[in-house]
Amino acid sequence: MEERREFPGFPYEPYSIQLDFMKALYQSLNKGGVAMLESPTGTGKTLSIICSALQWLVDKKQHQKNQVDSSSNFSGKKEDELGVDDEPDWMRNFVIKNDTKSPEKKTKEKKKMGFNKKIDRKGERENVRDLVSNRGEKAEDTDIEKVNNLPTKHEDEGMDEEEFLVEEYESEDENGGRLKRRGGGVSVNSSSEEEKDEDSMEDEEDEASPKIYFCSRTHSQLSQFIKELRKTKFADELKVVCLGSRKNFCINQEVLKLGSSTQINERCLELQKSRKKEISKKSKTKNTGAGGRVRRSKTSSGCPMLRNHKRGKEFRSEASQQGPLDIEDLVQIGHDFKTCPYYGSRSLVHTADLVVLPYQSLLSKSSRESLGLSLKDSVIVVDEAHNLADSLVSMYNSKITLSQLELVHSHLESYFIRFCNLLGPGNRRYIQIMMVLTRAFLRVLRNEDCQSNFDPVSNAEGSKTGFESSMAINEFLFSQNIDNINLFKLVRYIEESNIMHKVCGYRNKLAFSEEVSASKNDGESSHDESALSGFQALVSILLSLTNKDGDGRIIISRTKPKCSMEQGGCLKYVMLTGEKIFSEILNQAHAVILAGGTLQPIEETKERLFPWLPPDQLHFFSCGHIIPSENILPIVVPQGPSGHSFDFSYSVRSSSVMIQELGLLISNLVNIVPEGMVLFFSSFDYEGQVYDAWKESGIIGRIMKKKRIFREPRSSTDVETVLKEYKETIDALSHSSSKWNPESRNGAILLAIVGGKVSEGINFSDGMGRCMVMVGLPYPNPADIELMERIKHIEGFDTSVGKNTKFQAERCWYSGDAQAGLHILKSCKHRGKQYYENLCMKAVNQSIGRAIRHINDYAAILLVDKRYTYDPSERNSSHSTNKLPQWIKGRLVSGTKNYGELQRLLHQFFKFHKGKEDNR
Repeated sequence: MEERREFPGFPYEPYSIQLDFMKALYQSLNKGGVAMLESPTGTGKTLSIICSALQWLVDKKQHQKNQVDSSSNFSGKKEDELGVDDEPDWMRNFVIKNDTKSPEKKTKEKKKMGFNKKIDRKGERENVRDLVSNRGEKAEDTDIEKVNNLPTKHEDEGMDEEEFLVEEYESEDENGGRLKRRGGGVSVNSSSEEEKDEDSMEDEEDEASPKIYFCSRTHSQLSQFIKELRKTKFADELKVVCLGSRKNFCINQEVLKLGSSTQINERCLELQKSRKKEISKKSKTKNTGAGGRVRRSKTSSGCPMLRNHKRGKEFRSEASQQGPLDIEDLVQIGHDFKTCPYYGSRSLVHTADLVVLPYQSLLSKSSRESLGLSLKDSVIVVDEAHNLADSLVSMYNSKITLSQLELVHSHLESYFIRFCNLLGPGNRRYIQIMMVLTRAFLRVLRNEDCQSNFDPVSNAEGSKTGFESSMAINEFLFSQNIDNINLFKLVRYIEESNIMHKVCGYRNKLAFSEEVSASKNDGESSHDESALSGFQALVSILLSLTNKDGDGRIIISRTKPKCSMEQGGCLKYVMLTGEKIFSEILNQAHAVILAGGTLQPIEETKERLFPWLPPDQLHFFSCGHIIPSENILPIVVPQGPSGHSFDFSYSVRSSSVMIQELGLLISNLVNIVPEGMVLFFSSFDYEGQVYDAWKESGIIGRIMKKKRIFREPRSSTDVETVLKEYKETIDALSHSSSKWNPESRNGAILLAIVGGKVSEGINFSDGMGRCMVMVGLPYPNPADIELMERIKHIEGFDTSVGKNTKFQAERCWYSGDAQAGLHILKSCKHRGKQYYENLCMKAVNQSIGRAIRHINDYAAILLVDKRYTYDPSERNSSHSTNKLPQWIKGRLVSGTKNYGELQRLLHQFFKFHKGKEDNR
């Protein structure tokens, strides 16, 4: 298609930078591949994305139609694809039945869940978990023999056992690893992410193609996108659907009151399984001609919001007629029709031209498959893409705590003792294997004698909080003598057999049968929910252990007990790279657009997501800001009022001289800066240290005379309340006349944290952010073991086989001491060091970029540290200030000679804008 010069869908007269952005995006979509587009916060980025991407989609569809019309061979086929809408049963559409998937997709899903008998051992996939095929199961049998020695007494013989017995299970070698039912049927995956509906079938002819997926980090950002979309003509021209989590969509109050997302998801799926059993019973009764009805009970009737198919169709029709709807709108329709908006919205996906959804739903392969999302030849637009790399790898991280392991092991042991003689050999074996694994994991976290020659954690020096060590997957499996277990088969068994719910249900029923008190029953109920969460955490860890050896690290964390009876800690898997995960998305889609207000430095994202991509195949576009140059004043502040140089590096930032000099600077600035100031610190701990020192020295009192002080709370739930008070204080104090009382307050100051809630998603427009102060360069904590493992991976250190002996100590253990991390950083030659510095500047850019929100907004930005200083004639590409956004970098004052010059520049800046406001 030809390039576009105009975008008639834009509802206003676009600024030149908005037009440039839309042209760049349109060109990137034509070209395909991956592109990074940066447009500063407050420049109408969202509206520009909508009007460019959707215009491309409309043009693409018209282009396809023209091609079809010109060829009689394809005209009938294309008319069918674009015009047919059978409107099948609405429940058919929220899950794709296995039969309708392509053979390729089936194969991929089976490989992911370990359904192949033959495990891939080519190349780097030769993990020790595959050695079971070569080494047999001798060691496994040894551990299982210990489990067999458990007592087999039957507790509570009067309890109904049928409810908790697992269906007979045959191993892979015997029957493909499937459940063997009495009627000869084979069960489906009973605890997978989604329950397959027996009557569901997606009509592939209805699939809208091409399709655009727009994803962002939070539901509020998605709602803002829908709001902007409604302003354009595309709201009436294209079919749009918004997806979200069950927690945001659920209208079943009994389920919703569970609170946590995990419990809501599990309960939803459990209700569907109960409904399937009821349908199966009805079907069996009908087929055999047996008389009588199947009695409906609470546990077998399923979710009431999914019972009426007619209401589901009404939901679909109503949602389609109303145009673009956000989550709140869809939930309201669900309430009106008394039907599930979660599955109702999913039923609209296949016909939608534009799908709006959160990161997790798109980036997670299992989520994509459960939602039936096809990325083939589609366009993916990722907003707020500076978070993409972190979000991607965190989805594949896993963690299980010591208390969860103890609970799961206890539940398994109790269940095995009770039902050992009633279980088939397949079930017995897999439950025993689970107990072997939980016992091995417990040995690690309890620091018991294990079967390894080297325990890195016990060799580490102590710290106030505890110990942490890292190991490669193979190293960990060998050290615990569990390398012989086929984890693929085990995970599949757990998912197919529904063993988690059987075990937890038994323990819950056992508590009631013992006639415990009502209060104790309540406690046991929550205990059962904890056990279910523990089982899910165990499955996540087991899945993580099936990853390629070099993709991630096992982190063993032990907290230091306060007394000899206390123990804590956790076992974590940390994914080190997202490039393989992202490549799966990139290979399927026609184009992937990474958009954001601040993507600099782009090297950090490129290094973590697509390092293989040649520079000429990455399209990067960055537009300026809509504000005039005089509306921003970025200044490097190398020294304070007393002449002391500012150096907030890790080793000296806590000195009393540095903290007091910063206090003098701020107490002077509050007299010059009107309305709101935001002061960014590197961490909560350092902010607390500075605040306490200022309070003791009287600086807090001096600041409070001019501005009220607010502090970012550690709890994210309290952030909104603090920000509301902060804004109300500025509005109340800033506009009150002070000519009768020159000592009166003129606004407020907010002490915020880089990387916290305030720095990521809050816009400090107008008076909320007249001056943004960045204290130092907020480098990540060098004591963070996960970060150091990622840096070693990027630098290319071989941490799995120990070829680099100089890094042996660092790879083995950490004890909360930053010196080990700093030693690694000093040893880095280029890539790891650059990555560390890029993380710092990305955090700076995100924080200070929240100040300007519209064309008339203005703010001063102060970078307080001598390390920001540079000589304009000598500045090289690796200098920190060169990684600032262009709209800030181009106007940066490289450094003031003394505090007097800083005060003069700020006074002139705010006087000028006060005059402009008075003349409006």
